[in-house]
Parts: sequence; C-alpha cells; structure tokens
Amino acid sequence: MTTVTNLGFPRIGARRELKHALEGYWRGESDAAQLQASAAALRARHWQLQRDAGVDVPPSNDFSLYDHVLDTAVLFDAIPQRYRQLAERAPLDAYFAMARGLQRDDVDLHALEMTKWFDTNYHYLVPELQRDQVFTLRGDKPQSEYREARALGIDTRPVLLGPVSLLLLSKTTDGSNPLDLLDNLLPAYAQLLGELKQLGASWVQLDEPVLVQDLDDATRAAFVRAYAVLADVPRPDILLATYFGALDDNQSLAATLPVEGLHVDLVRAPEQLDAVLRALPASRVLSLGLVNGRNIWRAPLDNALILARYALGHRGADKLWLAPSCSLLHCPVDLTLEKKLDGELRSWLAFSRQKLQELRTLADALDGDTNAEPALAQAREAIESRRRSPRVHNATVKGRLAALAAADAVRATPHAQRQLLQAQALRLPAFPTTTIGSFPQTQEVREARARHKSGKLTADDYDTFLAAQTEHCVRVQEQIGLDVLVHGEFERNDMVEYFGEQLDGFAFTGNGWVQSYGSRCVKPPVIYGDVSRPAPMTVRWSQYAQSLTDKPMKGMLTGPVTVLQWSFVRDDQSRADTCRQIALALRDEVCDLEAAGIRAIQIDEPALREGLPLRRAEWQPYLDWAVDAFRISASGVADATQIHTHMCYAQFNDIIEAVAALDADVISIETSRSRMELLDAFARFDYPNQVGPGVYDIHSPRVPDTAEMVELLRKASAVLPAQKLWVNPDCGLKTRGWEETRAALEAMVDAARTLRSERAAA
Repeated sequence: MTTVTNLGFPRIGARRELKHALEGYWRGESDAAQLQASAAALRARHWQLQRDAGVDVPPSNDFSLYDHVLDTAVLFDAIPQRYRQLAERAPLDAYFAMARGLQRDDVDLHALEMTKWFDTNYHYLVPELQRDQVFTLRGDKPQSEYREARALGIDTRPVLLGPVSLLLLSKTTDGSNPLDLLDNLLPAYAQLLGELKQLGASWVQLDEPVLVQDLDDATRAAFVRAYAVLADVPRPDILLATYFGALDDNQSLAATLPVEGLHVDLVRAPEQLDAVLRALPASRVLSLGLVNGRNIWRAPLDNALILARYALGHRGADKLWLAPSCSLLHCPVDLTLEKKLDGELRSWLAFSRQKLQELRTLADALDGDTNAEPALAQAREAIESRRRSPRVHNATVKGRLAALAAADAVRATPHAQRQLLQAQALRLPAFPTTTIGSFPQTQEVREARARHKSGKLTADDYDTFLAAQTEHCVRVQEQIGLDVLVHGEFERNDMVEYFGEQLDGFAFTGNGWVQSYGSRCVKPPVIYGDVSRPAPMTVRWSQYAQSLTDKPMKGMLTGPVTVLQWSFVRDDQSRADTCRQIALALRDEVCDLEAAGIRAIQIDEPALREGLPLRRAEWQPYLDWAVDAFRISASGVADATQIHTHMCYAQFNDIIEAVAALDADVISIETSRSRMELLDAFARFDYPNQVGPGVYDIHSPRVPDTAEMVELLRKASAVLPAQKLWVNPDCGLKTRGWEETRAALEAMVDAARTLRSERAAA
C-alpha cells in the first residue's frame, strides 16, 4: 500500500487558537502552564485531524510557539550572550525576548533579526552565531512532542531543520563563515537523533531547503561532511526534505547523500522527476510532493496521478510516499469552515485538511482502489468548471493590459529634477519625520469594525466613528511634531485584504488564516479572476484627513507585487500578467489621490524581495516584470507629487539595482533590528533617491529612547548623505498600543531634531 505522509501542519489552529493563547500569555492573562496546555491541545487535535484525513505518518516537532528556526537555535543552545542570564532563570521569557524583544524592570533586550523564509511571506528569526560557537542539546522539545503523539497512539516522524540549512540561514556577529561551525554542531544533532531512536522513532525528517538554491563547492562539501558524520551514529532513518523548487545541479548531491529517503517538490518542479528517479538508488524511499502546500486551489489529480504512476513504475510501492510539496504551514486549516463562500468558488479550493484527503485519493487510486474514482471525477469537474467560468475572465481588463506601452511605466523627468519641485511643494525640514502608515488598531477599533460587519452598527455611525479616530490620529501626529502625516488606516482590516475587497477578481474567506510570524496571522485574499478597480478605494479618508491639517498627508496604498505575493494567486495565467492587472487598478487610485490634493503617495512593496526566485538565473525576468508593475502604478502623476515606497525584512544586496529602478522618490526600510547594517547596500550602490531607515522596531513591545534613535541616525548619516535621509519607524503601527506609540514617536521626533541641530552646527 502506498504511504501518505505530511511534511508539516499549520500551527495556529483553524480559528487562530495559538494566536489567542500567545497574546493572552503576553498580556499576563494566563500563565506558562496554561499556554503550554493550549499548545498541547492544538497538537493533539492536528495529529488526529491528519490521521482522519488519511495520513499514515504525520509529522511531529513541526509545531512552534513562535518560529521553528528560533526553536532549532534554542534547542542547540545557540542563545546570544545578551539573553543568557534571562534564559537561565526564565527560559520561556528568554525565548520570547529573542523573538519580540523585552523591556521590563531592569531588562532591555533587542529582538533577533527577522527575515523571510525563502520566497514565502513567513518570517523566521535569524540565529546569531560567532566563531567557536559551542552547541549543546538544550531541552527536549522534539523528544517531548514525539512522546506526546505516542501517548495518543499516533506514531509520528519528528521534523528538524537540517544542520547545513540551519547554519546558512544564520548570521555571524563577527564576520566568520557559519559553515565553519559545522563540526561543532554535528555532535548535538547526533545526540538528538540517538535520543529519538531510543524513544522508538523509526524515521526523522531533516529539512534542507537550501538544496534548491545555487550552492558553491564549499556548501556542497558541507553537505557531504554533515551527512557522512550522521550516517555513522545510531539514529532513525532520515528523510531528507527539499522543497520550493528543483534540485537541478544539486540533484546528484542530494541523491547520493547517505540517507534513507528523499522528498522532492513536484508542484514547483515536476520536470525533475525523471532525473531524480534515475539518480536515486533503488533502496531509497522517494517522497513525491504532489499537492501544492503553498496555494489553495484543488490539485489536478489526474496530472498528479500520472506522475505517481510513472514513479511507481520505477520503484516498488514500499519505496514511494505521497506528500504535499512542502509543509502546509502556508495554507489555512480546513475549508469546511467556509460557510459563507459561494458554492462554485468553494468547489475550486482545497485547504490543508482537503489537501491531505487529495493525497489519500491519489494513494488509493495508485493502489487500484476503485473507490477513489468518484473523488477523481469530482476534482476533474471542479477544475473544468473553473476553466470555463465567465467570472474568471474580463475582456476589458485583458484589452487594457494588452494596450500597455513602455511610456506607461516611466515618470516624466528624473528624480533629481522632481525632487526640487517636491521640495517646493512640501517645504520639509532636514531629516523629515513620518510614519509608515497605520496607527494602533485598538480593541475599540476592531470591535466597531466587527459590529459594522455584522450589521449591529449602521454605516453612518461607523463613518462617524472612523472620522473621530482619524481626527484623533491627525491631532496626535501634529502634537508630536511629525512632518508628513498619515490618516491612520482605521477603516482597514489588513493591508492587502482591504484593497482586495474593493477590486474585482478577488474573493475572501472567513477562516483562511495563515501565520506570518509569531501570533501575526493574515487571511490572504483569493485572486480567482481578472483584476480591475470599480471605484476609488482610499481617496475619501485620505482627503478627509488632509482637510484637517495644513501639514502634508500621505496617501497609503499596497503595491502590486505585494498584493500579488500576499494573496492566493490564480494559477491559470502568468503571475506577471496578474501583477500588471493589479498595477493598472492601483494606477487609477494613485491618479485619483493626486487629483484629490494628496501630494505624497506611498505604494508599499515589502514583498518585492520575497518574490525573488531561489535561483539566480531566474532573477532578472522576475525583477523586470515586478519593477515594471510598480512603475505602472506610480507613473501617472505629475513631477511635484512625491511617490514613496516601503520595504521590510529583506536582503537588499540581492535587489538593490531593482530597488533603484523602481524610481520611488523616497523608500522607507526596516533597519533597526540590524542596527542599520542593511544601509550598507544602499551606500555601496550609491542609491540616488531618498531613504528612510527605520529607527523603531514596531514588532517589539519595547520603546526605544531618543539616545538610541540618535545613535542609529548617526550611523545612517555616516553612510548616506544627510540630505537623503528621512526618519521613520520600521513598519506600520497597527499592532502597537497608543501609549507606547506616542512615546516612541516623540523620541523619534526628538532624535530628528537633534540631528538637525548637529547638522546646523557642523
């Protein structure tokens, strides 16, 4: 019988149970024992759900209270010195301090850096290592969770981030090569694998996703070294898991490492199957990633079955496993909760539970079970229904896309000339201060939105409420002394969902939650058809806010690449075409904002780097259409209108030329966690436009003081000309409270004034 397995399951729960448990703990409303009990209940529920869906071997240790990379670093005692004292007396507090920072009593700790997990919108915490780092096994999380499942009668496969990927995803604080630490790390892995074997684990999954990236000879040698060492220790059998792309030139390496099984992604790279079958020894298990772990469309089961039968023809059923392409971390839990989604659209979708059922159908069909045929027929019918549906296609949108010309993606004059006109129009001081857009979404704001959505608050009363919140936000910014204001975005639920709700071609789920980081969950829109803008989306509130003040008011939009990346995107046309459709809709909005008197317009693109393909050879085609889409959205305005953009948690070295090609007048970026290190890319490139390096980490509850921000701004001034610098937080402030927000922004404005005084005195 063909084995159905899974690489990882969503942690947050179908109704965001983990989010609520975490935030209750952080607020002091529950204790550690209650938090851990909630986590254990979720794990038990998810293991049983997977078994009920037809999974033979579910994973364990795929659960995390915050982030699996952070878990792995802590597991091997890679805890930076600044957290050590706290870790010895309060391990859970230290864990969350590494994730979020901590400011309490005499403790003031910065969080670890955070960046994107490959080309996804999941953020991981970057481990900090140093030369001669000592690794030891700390705690027993993988062992404990394996025992939990066994106590429930469920045999699982523990999941671990592999040693080479762990090192390559880390940073060293002293400039040394992380791979130099491999021999220090491997004994801790060997000890852990031995303990798992003693507990009865027959298999363990080691995730090595870097194997689908470009690797140099030193990294390939590190893989050979690592798995040669692990081959000679008592341990369970190893499934080496790769995903997010093709092995390509790393195929021979992956196929010859001394492990007992290999997982490959046949959704992103179905073309690799034949070569993998030839390269992988017949004694090894081959795990086929046949359903998409990163999107929510029904799988084309007939096509997947062709691949599975081809693989079966080259090895026995006992050496063939069926699995999702990657962990289901990136998908919602269960489609059956979507009671309000219309039936036709719902028939096109599959969430995590349904994807596992699809795999069971494939396995049954592969084993000759005729009971699989109705499910195969249903999938066939749904896919054909989607292909033919008139709601998917819009001839007007396709015609406008076809009519795009090169001139539609170019501002009328170069930035140097535009900057002079913008300076005259905006009349800003040196080191102008602003924020990224959103202000605190308090419980009162969320409750009002929910009451309006449920019909308990009339549209007029809701508008009155939003107007009062907006005016309060404007007055607070004036009192603080910010130079360029924002309206606060109180009418918005999410920076992508809000726009998708007002664009044709989008649909929305009620419980389609996925984890972005920690307790931060998002509900990505579903782009099912051609995209257009029926009416203005943001003009009303931006115009109202501008009427309340004489200071410049920024209009706030989410850029086309980010709307694309942070949605579940249709897979029946190119992503480039879908992105340009979104860009045209946003272009209309930008022009309407300008016509309404808004002279600064921010088009956020935090996902630009996230969308970069994992192979360098594929970068330029992506960057070409991504930059083109942004410029289409931004290039319809006059020279005196200042276009801003915002990016966060990105490695700018890889894309600095593309960032410059966006030709935004001002870019604000996240830099506080890295202590301005990310500015080095802008300095080396001699970035021509203006930059706002973040001086306040809004993902942490700690409030930096003026001196800390002055220090960061001095670092920025040391690498970029002062006349290019803006002053702003790292990101939007919606997750923060008003008290801390006000305190931090007052310190930020004071820091800018200090820099202005220093510049005047120089």
